[in-house]
Amino acid sequence: MEWKLENDRPIWTQLNEQLRRRIIAGVYPPGSRLPPVRELAAEAGVNPNTMQRALAQLEQEGLAKADRTSGRLVTRDAGTLDAARRAQAQVVIQQYLDAMAELGYSHQEAGLLLQKEETT
Repeated sequence: MEWKLENDRPIWTQLNEQLRRRIIAGVYPPGSRLPPVRELAAEAGVNPNTMQRALAQLEQEGLAKADRTSGRLVTRDAGTLDAARRAQAQVVIQQYLDAMAELGYSHQEAGLLLQKEETT
């Protein structure tokens, strides 16, 4: 997966969001070891301290856990992962509804368009 960083928000926040998406999408499966900070930082083209901050936030959110011998591990807690997945889905839904509202569609009309798209 490619890292997509923009100048409109703090980089560590964007890194955290992208790591969270990778975890809830299963790119980093439950219980798996996350790549080391320096490796992730080099891959994303950022300072290791910036990546460290993003990873620390994942730990605060309960999606990762530091282990002295194994590095950082993705949580095995299905409830935490499901909650994060639902929260991310809510963000995507709201973005869709906002974009459709800009085009003049009501929430109901936007939902109907999704249903039509699903059947085609």
